[in-house]
This record gives sequence, structure tokens and C-alpha cells, in this order.
Amino acid sequence: MASSSPDAPCSCDCFVSVPPASAIPAVIFAKNSDRPRDEVQEVVFIPAGTHAPGSRLQCTYIEVEQVLKTHAVILSRPSWLWGAEMGANEHGLCIGNEAVWTKEPVGEGEALLGMDLLRLALERSSTAQEAVHVIAGLLDRYGQGGSCREEPVPFCYHNTFLLADRTEAWVLETAGRLWAAQRIQGGARNISNQLSIGTDISAEHPELRSYAKAQGWWTGHGTFDFAEVFSLTQQPVRMEAAKARFRAGRELLQQRQGSITAEVMMDILRNKESGICMDSGGFRTTASMVSVLPQDLTKPCVHFLTATPDPSRSVFKPFIFEVGVSQAPQVLSPTFGAQDPVRILPRFQTQVDRRHLLYRGHQAALGLMEDGQDQGKQLRQMQQRLEQEGLEALRGLLTGGQTPPPQRLGSLFQAFVEKEHQAYA
Repeated sequence: MASSSPDAPCSCDCFVSVPPASAIPAVIFAKNSDRPRDEVQEVVFIPAGTHAPGSRLQCTYIEVEQVLKTHAVILSRPSWLWGAEMGANEHGLCIGNEAVWTKEPVGEGEALLGMDLLRLALERSSTAQEAVHVIAGLLDRYGQGGSCREEPVPFCYHNTFLLADRTEAWVLETAGRLWAAQRIQGGARNISNQLSIGTDISAEHPELRSYAKAQGWWTGHGTFDFAEVFSLTQQPVRMEAAKARFRAGRELLQQRQGSITAEVMMDILRNKESGICMDSGGFRTTASMVSVLPQDLTKPCVHFLTATPDPSRSVFKPFIFEVGVSQAPQVLSPTFGAQDPVRILPRFQTQVDRRHLLYRGHQAALGLMEDGQDQGKQLRQMQQRLEQEGLEALRGLLTGGQTPPPQRLGSLFQAFVEKEHQAYA
């Protein structure tokens, strides 16, 4: 069996606020992607597409059948793989995933990564509920598996997902091909590297309970609690740490119930005391995302992405699906084609430099900010001003103020990336 290394540093945190928890009539989604500290995460825009019947699609490790039409997506992803840690599509659907270990063993074969499932669901779904069924169908057909880290020693896990659209959110938790899902129509919710769906199950794999009973994990009588039945009896150290982060995240959401905004979510993602903003040994928060999904369909969804590590010293930059949207080259990593270590078997025997231009500039700025010198302080102030400019643009769009032309909205992310990159240069 491939190593699941449940004690290795691995963590993420996802949050969602659904009215009345939100301060505005919008669903607000947020995620920190915590990964190996030197891993580069790029922000990739992929336009909607049409595909020939019977065509195939190469994901990170395996091919799957392509669908006839795919939606436009914006993805924040580790630059070596096909899928994504978090992202959104043109219909206002957002998804984030988390690593999880359960009583169901992690398989040794290469299949779909949780990050592949996330991207496939964004490309093929228009609502959170539809995305739950898309992931469930892909799990049933292809399974999940394969190393989730760019290193020779395999590192594998199963996945949980937080999915949100303009009206509601869903939590989807998996154990191999099995799954349970919970619908959230109001209030705030978070997930953090552990099973968290108890008895409130809105949908489930048809064989979930019979399988648990056959394994001796459930008697078949009384209430069925998914987290209780499928969680490991002896929790690894990292899972115990995830419990503390989960509780801290839940408390931070509860403290702001009814007044949660994009800024509140950004503050939560920057919280170092709880471990939500991670910088621990070989791991750190490598990228972050906050999305505001207005319930008013006449208002655009606004997605803020950092494309750089450590949200406490990064800029959340606004992205909007609009006319003229295109790829920002400064946040796109170099490609290596057939010579990429992920493509050569055995995989990951060598390392390549995947740093994009903004990442390089941010690395230098991060060093200055950590030193606490005047230049570092000035750079941090620049970041804060630039982020406030993006938040002001969001407020203008939500309050019905002067709306920029669609072409300007479509190029908003590109403009903010250029400003940040120029400041570092």
C-alpha cells in the first residue's frame, strides 16, 4: 500500500457563510491551501470549451472521458498537477478540498486526485448540489488515489470538499469510493482535515451503511453518525491538530455570525494563533482564496486570490468572470512538457523550478517584510493599499454604485497582478 503518512504535515481550512450569517445577501467562501512550503501555486484561467464526442481528457495521472461542454474556471493549483486546491467557475460555484484519513485504507494505485475531482466538478457543474453528484459519479467510476506531493515517496489521502454557490453550500466527505454529503442553507460552516458530518446527512452513497455494517464499524441499529463510524479509532497526531484548528475556525465564524464579510474571511485566513494561517516546519499556507457570491443574479461574483504564500503578507486580488478575461502571465508557472518529472516514470526523481514571476517577486518582498526594515514595512503598506482598492471595487459592485464597463471588470485581476509585480520589481 502507498504511504498515507498521516503524521506528516498536511492541513487546509475551508469556510463558508450563508445568510443570515453573512453581513450582506451573499454566500461567502474562503480557503487556505496548506502545502509543502516550497511548492508553487499558480492561478490559471481556463475558458469554456466544447469537445468532440468520445474525446479523452488527461488528468494528473489518468485519462477520463471528456464531456461535450465545459465551463470557464479560475483555479489556484499546485503548478505540477492538473487539478486544483480551490477555484470557481463562471456560474458562481466555488470548491475547496481537504486531505482526510479514515478507516477505509488509502489505495496504492493512481486514480483521480481530490484536486482533479475538484477541477472536473467546476468544469462540469453549475451548482453546488450538481457538483456533489458529479464528484460522486467520478469516484464511482474512476476512484481516488495517487501521490499528492511532488516527491519520490508516495503521499496519499482521501478528500473532503466544501462546495458553495449563490444560494447554498454543501460539505462532501469521502472514504474511498464511499461518501456522505450535508446541505447548508443558512449559517456558517468550516472543514479541516477530519470528518465532520455526523447524523445530519442530506445525501449518501447507496452502499455506505451496508458497507459500514459489513466491516463491523456499525451495528446497523440506532442512529448512523458518519464521522463516528468512519473516523480512525486511533487518530494520528496531525488529525488531532486538525481538530484544534477546526474548533478555532468554528469559534471565529461564530464570533462574527451575522456580520461576516470578505474582510472577515480574510482576517480568519490570516489567523496565525489558531494555526489556520500555517507556517510549521515543512508546511505553510501556499495560497488563499475568498469569494463573494451575491444572491442577486444581476451582481457579479468576485473571487479574491493571492497566488503567493502566507496570506498575512499577501494581497487578495479580485477576479471577475466578464468580457475580456484572460490569463495573467505573471502568475503562470513555466511548463516542461514530456520532460516534467511528473510525466517521467518513476515520477518525481528530479526537481524543476516552477516559480512564476509574481512568486519570485513576492519571495524577495517576504524576506524584506520578515526583517522588519523600513523597505519591508513600505512593501506591506503597499500590499494593504492595493487590497483595499480591490475591496472598494467589490463594495461599489455590491451597492450598485458606478459600475465599470465589462471589459474593465474582466481585466481587473490582471491589472492588480501587474501593480503588485511592479511594486516588487
